[in-house]
Amino acid sequence: MKQQPFFFIIGIFFSLMACDSNKHSRTKNNSIESEVDSLLSLMTLEEKIGQMNQYTGFMDFTGPKPDEGQQAKKLTHIKKGLVGSMLNVRGVENVMAVQKIAVEESRLGIPLIIGFDVIHGYKTISPIPLAESASWDLPAIQASARMAAEEASAAGIHWTFAPMVDISRDARWGRVMEGAGEDPFLGSEIAKARVKGFQGKDLTAHNTIAACAKHFAGYGFAEAGKDYNTVDVGTSTLHNIINPPFKAAVEADVKTFMNAFNVLNGIPATGNSFLQRDLLKDQWGFQGFVVSDWDSVGEMVEHGFAEDGRAAAKYAVTAGSDMDMESYHYIEELAQLVVDGEVKEELIDDAVKRILSVKFELGLFDDPYKYCDLEREKEVIGNEEFQKEVFQMAQKSMVLLKNENQLLPLNKSGQKIALIGELAADKTSPLGNWIIAADDDSAISVLEGLQNYEATNEINFERGVKLVNSAPSFAQQLAINQTDKTGIEEAVDLAKKSDVVIMVLGEHGRQSGEGRSRTSLDLPGLQQEMLEAVYAVNPTIVLVLNNGRPLAINWAAKNIPAIVEAWQLGSQAGNAIASVLYGDYNPSGKLPMTFPKNVGQVPLYYNYKSTGRPAPKAENEVFWSGYIDSENAPLYPFGFGLSYTNFEYSNYVVENSYADEQVVKVSVEVKNTGKFKGKETVQLYLQDEFASVTRPVRELKGFQQIELRPNESKIVEFELSQKSLGFYNNKGDWQVEPGNFKVFVGGNAQAKLEKSFTIK
Repeated sequence: MKQQPFFFIIGIFFSLMACDSNKHSRTKNNSIESEVDSLLSLMTLEEKIGQMNQYTGFMDFTGPKPDEGQQAKKLTHIKKGLVGSMLNVRGVENVMAVQKIAVEESRLGIPLIIGFDVIHGYKTISPIPLAESASWDLPAIQASARMAAEEASAAGIHWTFAPMVDISRDARWGRVMEGAGEDPFLGSEIAKARVKGFQGKDLTAHNTIAACAKHFAGYGFAEAGKDYNTVDVGTSTLHNIINPPFKAAVEADVKTFMNAFNVLNGIPATGNSFLQRDLLKDQWGFQGFVVSDWDSVGEMVEHGFAEDGRAAAKYAVTAGSDMDMESYHYIEELAQLVVDGEVKEELIDDAVKRILSVKFELGLFDDPYKYCDLEREKEVIGNEEFQKEVFQMAQKSMVLLKNENQLLPLNKSGQKIALIGELAADKTSPLGNWIIAADDDSAISVLEGLQNYEATNEINFERGVKLVNSAPSFAQQLAINQTDKTGIEEAVDLAKKSDVVIMVLGEHGRQSGEGRSRTSLDLPGLQQEMLEAVYAVNPTIVLVLNNGRPLAINWAAKNIPAIVEAWQLGSQAGNAIASVLYGDYNPSGKLPMTFPKNVGQVPLYYNYKSTGRPAPKAENEVFWSGYIDSENAPLYPFGFGLSYTNFEYSNYVVENSYADEQVVKVSVEVKNTGKFKGKETVQLYLQDEFASVTRPVRELKGFQQIELRPNESKIVEFELSQKSLGFYNNKGDWQVEPGNFKVFVGGNAQAKLEKSFTIK
């Protein structure tokens, strides 16, 4: 008879093979802690370190097993209980097969936790995270993450490496597409929404997955916007700008953190004790575990911080990095480091307890196969209801940047419409980056969306100039077409014969994301030349932007009458864009990042600090903080977004009752003065005029979304408490100081309504 795992023999507390979780009911915290301690007492040092070891998927686990080489070695490690987690294993059959090896063939039968990059959907793809953030719609963002968890869990996934909560002010950095933009307040609210969406109300449920806040910390502040580059920031920026979304994720009970590739003030994040032990685990009280980024343990050697893999393993585990993703240094070096007395076994025990606790919370010890249901996989993945959800999310994510003479919405009949641009017919690009489980060519293109729409306009299409010289791929750099002008002439000819031109221009979905930094923020390749050529013969143009980062579209902003920021909107992109262009949905998005006039302004952000020379003091003055060849002002500010209707702000009131009630009350009346029902995101910004640590000229401290019918008005109320009025000093302590404050209310970061109050 086949030997059973050790847990079957000793019969302690739980049955790994039992599918009935009711057999082992427990009081969550105390019982999990006791079970983890009991399990830990049975483990050898090597088995403990095995729980800290994560391998990527290396074979089809339902196929023939390798008998030699690295794959065979990894498989042997799973059988020996020397692997705690796998990533990039997906699909019920594969997950069940690899879990079966871990549970039934290792000595203790400890289940694996299966991780995967579920960034903005699994098979059904939502808008890229930056686009979703432009909705400023927290319930919708939470629902999007919830949908992703439903699909991913049905494919056997337990854990996602999301959300990315890095704040970034540099549009050159390709991974801005994966985050929530430049603002720590908005970023914190979105971080909480996404964590709650992934993890749900009950992590033991079979349709929830553990979330992972990444990348801790400072990754979005890479110098020159170059991925993986050095980060060197002051403590004020660290505590007030970078860290708040991570702290918010902890408050939302996120189960895991991922550390960052970069150094922070000279110390690699993976080996940074201040970040991982002092701040995250001790000061913030984080109870989950920290996983390294891919080989970030080993890359400390390349940083010039660790002499070799042995030193890297020592630094990482000492600093609080609990699980090693694909560097092999923990599994190869840690045991000997403990034997040699260079690493205390208590550090190993702490890491393993954290990892095992998350596995218990997921219910994997009650039933390691709880996520492996073939029928559910068939029913859930690609469910048509999800298509409705991503369609609505895509509508909410679009930002109307310009609408001169109310060119939009389009008439539904009687027009000849020219649709121009290679991206308009692309069915993969709208999915964006980080779409590992999605199918290429599965998105609804803009061309299809307009053709599907029930209108009687005549739609004619020309691809125009090629965006890239070869088929887009995950190669390091796409070969942007800089020379072949084929297609421009045909686009111009079509525009001449049309009433309205819709041009879909921007970046391919794989031109942003990890490793996709750019030195230019212009329209890539020859698209600008084509845009100007078409404009010369027909200026009645609607420019639809597809992109994963802010672009410098200075010429278009001056000349093109209507511009829609449509990002990369996922599976239902084309249908959603058509619904907005025809006015079935009134665009309501607001920019989560500032759009520059040119790349030379970057990094550019609204919550900057005043300098000693913020403005010229006399005509022709040059000795002030500015450029001699460009304005300081952005092209479009943070929080900006138009509507097909208009909103009027009035009756602005600030009631200072801080001395008595520890709160400042703010109210404003907002009226829809246009002809369409519309949604407005009312934003509140604060300036602390004088403080012991200089404060930004404005900081977002609140926002509310309201929907109004024509001529309808509503009073919007805010409360500013100690949580809103304070800041972190350079030691990381929160404080509220007496002094003078200005409060601004409006529809973007350049809000004009202003009042003052004083805290004594």
